[in-house]
Amino acid sequence: MDTEGLPLLLPPTALAALANSWLQEDCPGLNFAALASGAFPARAALWAKSRGILAGRPFFDAVFAHLSCQISWLLPEGSRLEPVVKVAEVRGPAHHLLLGERVALNILARCSGVASLAAAAVELTKAAGWSGQVAGTRKTTPGFRLVEKYGLLVGGAACHRYDLGGLVMVKDNHVVAAGSVEKAVQGARLAAGFSLKVEVECGSLQEAMQAALAGADLVMLDNFKPEELHPAATALKAQFPGVAVEASGGVTLHNLAQFCGPCVDIISLGMLTQAAPALDFSLKLFAEEPIRPRL
Repeated sequence: MDTEGLPLLLPPTALAALANSWLQEDCPGLNFAALASGAFPARAALWAKSRGILAGRPFFDAVFAHLSCQISWLLPEGSRLEPVVKVAEVRGPAHHLLLGERVALNILARCSGVASLAAAAVELTKAAGWSGQVAGTRKTTPGFRLVEKYGLLVGGAACHRYDLGGLVMVKDNHVVAAGSVEKAVQGARLAAGFSLKVEVECGSLQEAMQAALAGADLVMLDNFKPEELHPAATALKAQFPGVAVEASGGVTLHNLAQFCGPCVDIISLGMLTQAAPALDFSLKLFAEEPIRPRL
């Protein structure tokens, strides 16, 4: 996937607010270690020590911009990393470099981990000859959703819905509360209007047919085993060819290929954000040469 334009999705105001909150969390009071480092001009090298996909440069930039530091990137967003490789250099006052170090590394490690797992999932579906979309879910870390959703995009996966306002999702509990699939979809349609799609989570083919008949745009076949999923998706498409079919629940990298089929349009995996291992990065500081006065 071409990742060059993806940073444009991130509003500068949101990046600045996140950077401020992350730094405030890590150092809400006195920075005692600043007296150990001092404020002399310094630079640091960012090293990648894990194999994977580089993701999260805009967040890394935002943290250090907040601390009046400058970054020179040596690799573009979405690069495939092979350890050990130098990724960037950061320049600024030593105490500011060290203040931002752990926060920035945590973000880059997490975002790159999500992107790497997403890329692995996408590659598996392509190898299976499937042309649908791999998607994440709302199973994200509180306060870190923008980072993780962005990581999905860098890895080539879809975000699914970013938040509750991106898609009207009628889940099993909504159906129970409404009394029926039909009533739940009708209620969702009142809010969705013409601009939002309505998706219904279904635990059986009967529910899926009811949802499609009631006017759902997407039907999620939830927790269907592969041998159950494909006949159900085929039957649903035969009667409602315009309805998109999503498979979700119990999907891992080990069985992902089994969920790929001609009548399945989307496969969503919560584990892309919940189970992504962080990549390993380090920031190594070295002092700038002192400027010697002319004699």
